[in-house]
Amino acid sequence: MAGIYIHIPFCRQACHYCDFHFSTNLTKQSQITNAICDELRLRSDYVNEQIETIYFGGGTPSVLHSFELAQILSTINDLFEVNPSSEVTLEANPEDLNLSNLEQIRKNGVNRLSIGFQTFSDQKLRWMNRVHSSDQAMESFRDARRVGFKNISIDLIYALPGNDLTIWSEELERAIALDSEHISIYGLTIEEPTVFGHRKKAGELQEVSEEEAASQYLATVEFLKSRGYDHYEVSNFSKPGFRSNHNSSYWAGEKYLGVGPGAHSFDGTSRQFNVRNNSKYLKAINQGDSFFEIEKLSLNQQMNERILTNLRTSIGIDLDKFQSDFSISLQDLHKNTIDVLASEGLLNTDRKKLCLTPRGFLIADEVALKLFFDE
Repeated sequence: MAGIYIHIPFCRQACHYCDFHFSTNLTKQSQITNAICDELRLRSDYVNEQIETIYFGGGTPSVLHSFELAQILSTINDLFEVNPSSEVTLEANPEDLNLSNLEQIRKNGVNRLSIGFQTFSDQKLRWMNRVHSSDQAMESFRDARRVGFKNISIDLIYALPGNDLTIWSEELERAIALDSEHISIYGLTIEEPTVFGHRKKAGELQEVSEEEAASQYLATVEFLKSRGYDHYEVSNFSKPGFRSNHNSSYWAGEKYLGVGPGAHSFDGTSRQFNVRNNSKYLKAINQGDSFFEIEKLSLNQQMNERILTNLRTSIGIDLDKFQSDFSISLQDLHKNTIDVLASEGLLNTDRKKLCLTPRGFLIADEVALKLFFDE
């Protein structure tokens, strides 16, 4: 199942926690849109399979004008064989959504929205430098329902300073009241180049303890499961039949084409990294110069990628498929490590698969590293 990811590198203003590639200068939005379409034409042979998922990420894809969104989707449909029932997701911020543009977004072919709520607290939204209010977020969700969207995901951030388990539980109750098909939760992480990173370095910001973050995460797992949501990936929960097909393909190691500044691509044996600079990307596309780097993956790197991505999901690592694909028995080579991780309550194992427990999900990358093959 192949997919296409489109990185829209623009935001109306910078959130204090965000370390993704974006610009708040929207003057080159039209030029970037044209360049993305040019890149799609240049790389139309990267994926030769039918396209099952299309994902607009960022940045803030909802800043696109309706005609720009239509331009990109039209280009994709002209160049690739796209499944008529493909999942087409648009990440959106509440301040960009209203009845009028939601109708246009849906008419253009988007059938799944991912709305960045982050929190229901107006005070915390201002602290994070978000543009929208809690009321705007809820109204954007209701408007999306009014125009016919039946597949909506909302994002929330836990482990915010000053929020304890009681406050976080209230946030989850408000999220459940919306009855969204999908909920993604992310623990607040402080990255060095961000405003929060500078505040932390200056001693002006104190992160919540690992114990508090863990208690909020584990409480979320139990709460959402009790409300009928499937915990299918470390940070993602869905009602039956509403998993994110696009993101699931990443974790399954499927091929995908990523276009736009800062986007990544994967063809099974190599990764491609587009330049993380709007001006350099535009110049390279317009002049026919190289705008990406390629990393060829060794066999061990391919196996490590499979371990890392598969372990993020509730399905886990299919041991028979791993052995079939790489001619190596993971459970035989790492038997002692697997036994230790299982005894510590981090890993469930049988002859068919390895999958993490909820506690294991808390440190998924650390567990994966213990199973990696040396370079």
